[in-house]
Amino acid sequence: MCFRCGPLKIATLLTLLASALVIDGCSTPSGNGSIAGTTAQTREKQAAINPSQALALLEAGNERFVSGQMLHRDFPRQVKDTSGGQYPFAAVVTCLDSRTTPEFMFDQGVGDIFSARVAGNIINEDILGSLEFATKVSGAKLIAVIGHTNCGAIKGACDDVQLGHLTSLLARIQPAVNAVQTAPGEARSSKNRAFVEKVAEMHVRLTMKTLREQDPILNDMIERGQIGLVGGMYDLETGKVTFFKD
Repeated sequence: MCFRCGPLKIATLLTLLASALVIDGCSTPSGNGSIAGTTAQTREKQAAINPSQALALLEAGNERFVSGQMLHRDFPRQVKDTSGGQYPFAAVVTCLDSRTTPEFMFDQGVGDIFSARVAGNIINEDILGSLEFATKVSGAKLIAVIGHTNCGAIKGACDDVQLGHLTSLLARIQPAVNAVQTAPGEARSSKNRAFVEKVAEMHVRLTMKTLREQDPILNDMIERGQIGLVGGMYDLETGKVTFFKD
C-alpha cells in the first residue's frame, strides 16, 4: 500500500478531506469562526477508518500542530464520553522524551490514539503485546513508529553508554548504529550530529522490520491490509513529522 504519493498540495487536501469525512464534528466552526470542539472516537467511527485514512488523520493533525492551529477540545466531555469504552484509530510508538508527546504532535484528543512510550522508541515483547492489544483486540488501524531528532537514547547507543538497565535498552539500538555507514575518519559518536540523525532514522526502519519478523499476528494483519505500518521522524526544532513506509 502506498501511503506517500502525489504532489504536496494534493496530499494536504486529501489529509484534510479524510479528517473531515472520518471524524465528524472535529472542525465545526462556532459562531465567531473558531473551532467549536470535537467529539470522541466511537466504535462506528473506528470501523469506518482504513489504514490510509488513519495515516491521513495523523498527518492532518501534525499540520495543525506545526501551524499552531490545533483544535479546541472539551477534554472533560471527552473523558466522560470515553469512560465506557475506547476506540482509538491508531497506535503510536514514540520515545520517552518529554518533547515527543503523540497526542500533542498529532493534535489528538482523549481516546483517539494509543501511545506506547519508551526511551529510544524500542520494540520489545511488552510493546509488541501492547500493539497486539491495540490492533487485534481494540481495532486500531495503524501502527506508527516515531523517532526524533537529537535523541538522547540514540546518542547513548552511539557512545556505547553503560549504565544499569539502560545498557540492555541501548543494546536494542546498536544494530542501527552498526548499519549506518560513515566515511573513513568520520566520527561515529554523539558529537557527529549527522551520524546521530542517520542512526535515529535507521533505528525506526529496523524497528519496523523487527516488528514484522517477531510478531506473526501483527505481520498477518499488515499483509491482509487490516492495519498499516509506517515510520516517521519528529523534528524537535519544527514539530514536523516526516513519514515513511519502510
